[in-house]
Amino acid sequence: MELTQGVIMLRQHIADSDIQHLLLSRWNNLTRNERFSSLNSYSMHAYDSVWLVAHAVEQFLSEGNAVSFSADPNLQDTKGSNLQLGSLRSFNNGEKLLEKILHANFTGASGQVQFTMDRNLVHPAYDILNIGGTGFRTIGYWSNFSGLSVVAPEKLHSKSLDSATNNIQLHGVIWPGQTSKKPRGWVFPYHGKPLRIGVPLRTSYKEFVMKDKGPDGVKGFSVDVFKAAISLLPYPVAFNFVLFGDGLKNPSYSDLVQKVSDKYFDAAIGDITIVTNRTRIVDFTQPYAESGLIILAPARETESNAWAFLKPFTFQMWSVLGVLFLFVGAVVWVLEHRTNTEFRGPPRQQIMTVCWFSFSTMFFAHRENTVSVLGRCVLLVWLFVVLIINSSYTASLTSLLTVQQLTSGIQGLDSLISSSSAIGYQVGSFARSYLVEELHIAESRLVPLNSPSDYARALELGPGNGGVAAIIDELPYVEIFLSKYCKFKTVGQVFTKSGWGFAFPRDSPLAEDLSTAILGLSENGNLQRIHDEWLTGTECSADDSGIGSNRLNLSSFWGLYLICGFACFLALLIFFLRIFCQYSKYNNQVGLECHEPEVVTRSARLSNIKSLISFVDKREEEVKNALKKKPNGCQQPRIGRAGEQSALPL
Repeated sequence: MELTQGVIMLRQHIADSDIQHLLLSRWNNLTRNERFSSLNSYSMHAYDSVWLVAHAVEQFLSEGNAVSFSADPNLQDTKGSNLQLGSLRSFNNGEKLLEKILHANFTGASGQVQFTMDRNLVHPAYDILNIGGTGFRTIGYWSNFSGLSVVAPEKLHSKSLDSATNNIQLHGVIWPGQTSKKPRGWVFPYHGKPLRIGVPLRTSYKEFVMKDKGPDGVKGFSVDVFKAAISLLPYPVAFNFVLFGDGLKNPSYSDLVQKVSDKYFDAAIGDITIVTNRTRIVDFTQPYAESGLIILAPARETESNAWAFLKPFTFQMWSVLGVLFLFVGAVVWVLEHRTNTEFRGPPRQQIMTVCWFSFSTMFFAHRENTVSVLGRCVLLVWLFVVLIINSSYTASLTSLLTVQQLTSGIQGLDSLISSSSAIGYQVGSFARSYLVEELHIAESRLVPLNSPSDYARALELGPGNGGVAAIIDELPYVEIFLSKYCKFKTVGQVFTKSGWGFAFPRDSPLAEDLSTAILGLSENGNLQRIHDEWLTGTECSADDSGIGSNRLNLSSFWGLYLICGFACFLALLIFFLRIFCQYSKYNNQVGLECHEPEVVTRSARLSNIKSLISFVDKREEEVKNALKKKPNGCQQPRIGRAGEQSALPL
C-alpha cells in the first residue's frame, strides 16, 4: 500500500440492493468459521452469471429444444499430440442458447443485467477510488450515460441527460505526498540529483548572462528565457547553476559545450551559438534568439561634395522632371493663349514666359494668373505634384547629407578579406574559427577583443596605429554596441545565419521538451517581453549608425506623373474639341477675310492648316464678337476644294 499512496484506480460499480445485502448476509453465515474474504464486484458478477445461464437454459428447454452434442470437425488432433481434441463435443443449439442469454433482463446482485446490441452491459459504470493510508475512498463515479459525477449512476439514470452532465465533477484527490496540489507529471529522473547547468561567466555584454548575488547566482536574458521555458514543462526539473570561466575574460564557448559532452555539466545555457561542430557532440534546443556574423566598421567624415544637391534624384528622374516642367508650361500656354493677355506677345517673349512660368511653379512663385477653367485644373494638379516632389527632395537630401558623415572605407566582406588590415573578434566567440577555417584569413591578422570599450578603442585607432579596420562579431552583440557607441556602423548584411540555443547531452529528452517550450514562449509573446526587458537600448538612435537611404528614382513617382500627364492630355483634348467647333462655326458664318489668294495653286490642305493656326492665335473675345455679328453685304470668300475660292455676290 505504501507504493500506491495517492494512486487513482477504477472498480466496477455495484449498486446497493436488497439482493446484494441478502447475498452478503448468506455468504457471511456460510463462511463464519472459515477464513474467506468478503465478496467483491467480481463475485457479484459471477453470481449473476450463474443465474443468467440458468434462466437462459430454462427458457431454452421450455420452448421444446433438446440438449444434444456432436463432434466438431474443426477440432482435430495434430500429429503427435496427446490432447485428444477429437473427443470433444460441441453443443448443437449454442446459437439459440446465446440468443436467450442476450435477451436476458433481470435485476441481480450486481445490478441490472441487460445487454445492448453490441453485447455490452447496459449502463456500465465504475467507481473512481483514491488510495490513501491503509485503504481507499470513493471520489466519484463514471458511466457512459453521465460521465464523471459524484452522484451514483443509478440515481442519474432517471434524470435527463442535460441535468446528468451538469454533475461532471469529482471529490478532492489526495495525491502522492499527502498533498491536494495537482502534480504536473513525472519527475525528471537524473540520478536523483539536481541538474548541473553550466553558465558562462562573461566579462562583457552582461545583458545576456551575469553573476548575481541572488539565490540562483546568475541572471540575464538567457537565464530568464531558460527559467521561463523550464516552467512550461509538464514535469518538474531540479537544477543548479554552475559558473564556467575565470572572470578575467570571456570563457571559450566551445570548451563549455565540450564539458556538456563529457557529462561534466548536465546542460549549458547562455548565448551559445548553434554551429556545426558543436551539434556533432551535443543536442541543442530550438534557437531562442537569431544571430549571425556581421561587419562592424568605423565611420569617418567624407569631404564635402559640390554636387551633393543632385543626389536625391537619379539622372533619369531629373531628366523626366525637366521635360515635365516644360511640357506642363507649354500646355498651360496653349490653354491660356487665347484668353490671357499675359501669355500673348512676340514669339520670343512667349517662349520666355513659358520657361519662367514652368520653373517658377517649383517654388510657387509664378506671377502669371490663369483665367481659363482648363488651365486652372491643369495647374492645380501640377502644383500638387510639385508639392510632393519638393517634400521628397528635401527629406532625401537631408538624409543623404546626414549619412554622408557616416561613410566607411570598408565596402563589404570581400573587400575586408582581400585587404591586409587587422580584423577584430570577440574573445571566446566562434567567429575566430570561422574566419580562419571558412574564410581562410591569416591568424596574424586577427586581434582578440574582450569588451565594448576595447571595440571602440581599436576601431578609433585604426589598423595603422595598432587598432583594427573592422570587427566581425555576432549581430546581438553589435546591436548592443551600436546602442552605446554611435560613431560606428555595420557594413553589408549578416553573412551567416545561426541562432542561440541551450546545449544538452546527446539524446537528452530535455532538449526536445525545451524546444517545444521555447516555441510556446515565442507564440505567447513572453520571449519578446524578456527580450525587451533586457536588450532594448535607448542611449543611441538606430538611425545614427544606419547605412543610409536610397536615392529616389522614377519608379517612386510614376503614379504622380501619370496623373499629371492624364490631366494635361484631357485638358488639351477638351480645348481642341472646342477650337474645332468654334472654327467650324466661324468659317461658316464669318468666313475668312476678303482678299485675293496669294497663290492660286496652293493646296487646300495647306490653306486650311494656315487658316486654323491663324484662328487659334486669335483672341477668344475677338472670335466671340465675330460670331455675334450678322453677315454684311459682302461675303468673304470660302475655302473650297483643291484650294479654290468661291465668292458670293455683294
